[in-house]
Amino acid sequence: MRAVVQRVQEASVKVNEETVGEIGPGMVVFLGVGREDSAADSEYMAPKIAGLRIFEDEAGLMNLSVQESGGKVLCISQFTLYGDCRKGRRPGFSAAAPPEQAEELYNDFCNRLKKIGLTVATGHFRETMRINVDNDGPVTMLLDSKKQF
Repeated sequence: MRAVVQRVQEASVKVNEETVGEIGPGMVVFLGVGREDSAADSEYMAPKIAGLRIFEDEAGLMNLSVQESGGKVLCISQFTLYGDCRKGRRPGFSAAAPPEQAEELYNDFCNRLKKIGLTVATGHFRETMRINVDNDGPVTMLLDSKKQF
């Protein structure tokens, strides 16, 4: 499982020009699910991302998690995080999970964030989406559940 996490002032997602999810301050998580991923990857990633100390405290230091800062999460499924660009100019996506597996693990990840106590907005799985992100900092982190150690 791969994630691009961005600290934001606000973010929203539209499907067919209709806003289907939006947040104020918090984080956007672009989540990709790989063929070899399982619930164990989701179990690792959700608390890891929820606990990232990327929000500033009163001293201006990145010491707070999204929950401690009062932020929310916008989670977007993004299979292109598994795009392989090493050969040629057209990315290959053979490492991305098939849609049924990806949707199940994406939903599992979002539900785990909710169980932690976060407010989570989402896009629509397997839809073309327009994402508006007001990146704060900018702060952008990359995580991969296969690179835990």
